[in-house]
Amino acid sequence: MAMRNATQQAIRALEPSLTRSLHASPGSKKIVGVFYKGGEYAGQNPNFVGCVENALGIRGWLESQGHQYIVTDDKDGPNCELEKHIADAHVLITTPFHPAYVSADRIRRGRNLELLLTAGIGSDHVDLPAAAAAGLTVAEVTGSNTVSVAEDQLMRVLVLTRNFIPGHQQAVSGEWDLAAVAHRAYDLEGKTVGTVGAGRIGKLLLQRLKPFGCKLLYHDRLRIDAKLEEELGATFEEDLDAMLPKCDVVVLNMPLTDKTKGMFNKEKIAKMKKGVIIVNNARGAIMDTQAVADACKTGHIAGYGGDVWYPQPAPKDHPWRYMPNNAMTPHISGTTIDGQLRYASGVKDMLERYFKGQDFPEPNYIVKEGKLASQYQ
Repeated sequence: MAMRNATQQAIRALEPSLTRSLHASPGSKKIVGVFYKGGEYAGQNPNFVGCVENALGIRGWLESQGHQYIVTDDKDGPNCELEKHIADAHVLITTPFHPAYVSADRIRRGRNLELLLTAGIGSDHVDLPAAAAAGLTVAEVTGSNTVSVAEDQLMRVLVLTRNFIPGHQQAVSGEWDLAAVAHRAYDLEGKTVGTVGAGRIGKLLLQRLKPFGCKLLYHDRLRIDAKLEEELGATFEEDLDAMLPKCDVVVLNMPLTDKTKGMFNKEKIAKMKKGVIIVNNARGAIMDTQAVADACKTGHIAGYGGDVWYPQPAPKDHPWRYMPNNAMTPHISGTTIDGQLRYASGVKDMLERYFKGQDFPEPNYIVKEGKLASQYQ
């Protein structure tokens, strides 16, 4: 409640700035990008553009037009590098993989801010109501890494279903105990897989699962077109609580909003089959962290995998690091080299449109003219 009140107070403080233009004001711009460090790997692949060192591959282009481009990975705390530039930045580029949390307070102090761009998909690290109240435009590169994430989800479903990780650990450690793996390894064929959310990523996942001979279910606020639904071989489940007990595997494909934060708590998990596998590449905060860890320990969840945590980066003592039967990684699914090239190209396209006063592709808008996109309402 205290956080909500603080946000509301900050939003009220922002109300006079609703006159900020949807498009660029005249003159050169200060653009700040926050990305993860590439370190020793930055120079190993010329297409590794998503790191600080390679800066989406747009530095030369921006500076040739007279714009200032500041790039950093230092985003947390009052003395971080981002804080030094927030006051006079016109554009802030962030990513879901190394999120710079754009709070109402940061928006209030960013008096020159006009545009918040997400290099990738998912803008929940931005206080969207505060951005809307401030008259900012928030946009992301819709569709840029949907294939990347859907492929990763399928991989984790297979890794957990086949109990692959303990077998791999045996290979590395010099062990050979077939029973330790085989006693809980299953075929995917014939299993019931349900996706909670059937947007771009959810549809691609269903498409990739169809050849495995699974029974496919999906829950979403909007039903898929009947023809596509038939092509996918998927069955619509209007009632989420009715779908969950039917599923051997549950995959989360929903945005993080006030409604979905903490949705999968102890009670929701208890509605699932004992021995369920859960894959979550959506957002870590959709889950109750401790409830997941506890259910993995008891075996109610037979395997939990994903690449999203709350907070990010995950602290060393985060319980998901140590719970049994997990297939967790850092937030990597959407930042493949192919995904990076797509979202870097999308960011450049939107910056070019912004400089020219042109609209973005409509699906890219998360906040436009004070209104939030439907998935965040």
